[in-house]
Amino acid sequence: MGTHVLSMRIDGELLERLRHHAAKRGMSVQDYVVGTLIRDDFDERFKSSVDETEKFYGLM
Repeated sequence: MGTHVLSMRIDGELLERLRHHAAKRGMSVQDYVVGTLIRDDFDERFKSSVDETEKFYGLM
């Protein structure tokens, strides 16, 4: 398995929140985001977020 690059565009407010959470743990934003993505419960949390977003926009 090789490595790949993931690029994201996020707004300034979200970036500041990520910086704050990462700093509390002594991590870079990149390490914090990667750590969040590899958590065991990420898939369930992500699906729940997508479901809530779809409900909010009336897509379900």
